[in-house]
Amino acid sequence: MNLHRWIASILFAMMLAACGGNVPEDEHGHAEGGEEGGEHAEEATKGSHGGRLLQQGGFSVELAIAEDGTPPKYQAWLYKGDEALPATAGKVVVRLKRLGNVQESHTLAPQADGSLMAPTVVGEPHSFDVEVLAEIEGKPLRWAYESYEGRTRIPQAIAEQSGIKVAAAGAGIVADEHEVQGLLTPVEGRSAKVTARFPGPIRRLSANVGDRVVAGQTLAVIESNLSLSNYSITAPLSGVVVARDASVGAVAGEGMVLYEIADLSRLWVDLHIFGADAQHIQPGGRVQVTRMSDGMTIDTVIDRILPGTATASQSTVARATIANADGQWRPGSAVKARITVDLQPTALVVPLAALQKFRDWDVVFIRVGDDYEVRPVTLGKRDATRVEVLDGLKAGDQVVIEQSYLVKADIEKSGASHDH
Repeated sequence: MNLHRWIASILFAMMLAACGGNVPEDEHGHAEGGEEGGEHAEEATKGSHGGRLLQQGGFSVELAIAEDGTPPKYQAWLYKGDEALPATAGKVVVRLKRLGNVQESHTLAPQADGSLMAPTVVGEPHSFDVEVLAEIEGKPLRWAYESYEGRTRIPQAIAEQSGIKVAAAGAGIVADEHEVQGLLTPVEGRSAKVTARFPGPIRRLSANVGDRVVAGQTLAVIESNLSLSNYSITAPLSGVVVARDASVGAVAGEGMVLYEIADLSRLWVDLHIFGADAQHIQPGGRVQVTRMSDGMTIDTVIDRILPGTATASQSTVARATIANADGQWRPGSAVKARITVDLQPTALVVPLAALQKFRDWDVVFIRVGDDYEVRPVTLGKRDATRVEVLDGLKAGDQVVIEQSYLVKADIEKSGASHDH
């Protein structure tokens, strides 16, 4: 984590602490009490199978989510006092309310091993308000409790101060891109060598390497050996002095090169493409060129594919042209480039900045009100800025697209257990 992110994390934690915390103290379940009964212990009582033991009126239901190499499903065992009852002695229904008031129901059925199990899968994350309805030997029973994981609460004011931003997930474009290396070179025909017309001593030179000159500007004064009079040498075009091969007092021979001037307002980018990638690159393809010195980028298109193969690298060369009005792109410099081969519409995309790792999942975080919760996602195609989401989100979900690492850090700080 760089210094900026570290400072942001510290400030974020301080702001949350000032608000008295971010999640309920018992993230996984104070049961709701009331006339219908419930659990009130800080830690849920565990049964002999490792599930949550729900007790009321002399009866008990042990409830767990079975995850042993199979899709997670609710499983339950029935008890009267300390005595285990057969699965046929009762009925169990588990009702869940997820973030955003999304509700689902799981009806458990008797199994041959003496337990009850639902045929329906409990999707991730296992974070919901739970209502358990049971009937044992004709007696109706009910429990309700919270079972949250991967969830936190961040007041809106703190989220705004911390730079946390959300946007609705929706359709978008994913680019099929190839990343290549390239080299900046002057454009042919946009440079000139400035030479002496007649031999004689050089009396004055008025430009140095790196100077910008304009067409017609005097660059040198030479005394002609033939006429014994001075004559001026002027710039044949506007550009930058890239070489100076003369000094005052030296004798210039006829045709001697004094200066080399190049118009660098436009440059060629020669992109080296290897192997089968060359088959996909065509003139007109979009290119984003990145300057390695400072990360500055510029957009252009491929002008042409050069015939033949670069001898040294055995690569195909695709040539593009970039504007260089400020002169910051320098001939001879290496660059990186992304060539867009195809644009592929997708039903659901999110920015790459929204992605985080949580346990062994790729996840994003959604916001509902002041609550934020993890969403495991299945990913598809991606490019430099966005990624396709195949499963785990729906269009319109409010996804954290900036400072998602702060939301992850707060969830981890609160202790994202996987207890049910």
